Amino acid sequence: MNKVLTISIKTLTFCLLSMLIFSSCAPKVQAVYFTDIDSLKIKQVMGATFTEPLIQTDDILSITVQTIDPAASMAVNQTPAAAAPASAGAGMAISGFLVDKKGNVEIPMLGIVKLAGLTTAAAKEVIRTEALKYYKDPTIQVRFANYKVTVLGEVAKPSSYTVPNEKVSILDAIAMAGDVTIYGKRNNVLLIRETDGKKDVVRLDLTQSAVLSSPYFYLKQNDVLYVEPGRGKIAANNAAQRQTLTILISSLSVLIALITRL
Repeated sequence: MNKVLTISIKTLTFCLLSMLIFSSCAPKVQAVYFTDIDSLKIKQVMGATFTEPLIQTDDILSITVQTIDPAASMAVNQTPAAAAPASAGAGMAISGFLVDKKGNVEIPMLGIVKLAGLTTAAAKEVIRTEALKYYKDPTIQVRFANYKVTVLGEVAKPSSYTVPNEKVSILDAIAMAGDVTIYGKRNNVLLIRETDGKKDVVRLDLTQSAVLSSPYFYLKQNDVLYVEPGRGKIAANNAAQRQTLTILISSLSVLIALITRL
């Protein structure tokens, strides 16, 4: 009787141990970028083309007019606190000039200037033309004040990030988010982009150098990146279950040792 009971407990222990082993198994995590580049050789990749973003309605612009006499341009540079669009987060206020629904910006002293559809470089020249009516040799600076991208999923710091310049790549955004975690799928990063009211969705493989020449390598305003979790994440979430199995197996081992001595 004891022999049969011992064999049954040993069989149960073997089954539980097998469950523990297989539940902890996960495919090898692809944690390396650009695996197709040989570290011993130089590989030339055609770089992605960067296209300057165009000013759109609801954008918030930082506009500065500098002259020889700072006091003279003080009225122009009294930047208002523009209410941020809903996409920027409730209750947020960003210092800058809001582009209204007609594509115009109202600048003190200079009046209403249409900037929608222009790059910041072109907008600078338009504003400079207006400023020349009141100031001698003005210097104009125009930048986006609410240029942001969002990084979600398996990254260290998922959030929306306001970027300091217009030329931001997918690697820049991931770096700002603290890099992809060990559980993230680097070979299956989802990019969501809104163009003319429509959502464009594309998947990018960061383990291959081809992404460096992708038309989606450089991000646009309000782009969203989502790093999908891999099977390793599921295995990690089952750690508590595996710990329980380990305790159960240890208890059974002690029980078997006691029974075999009877």
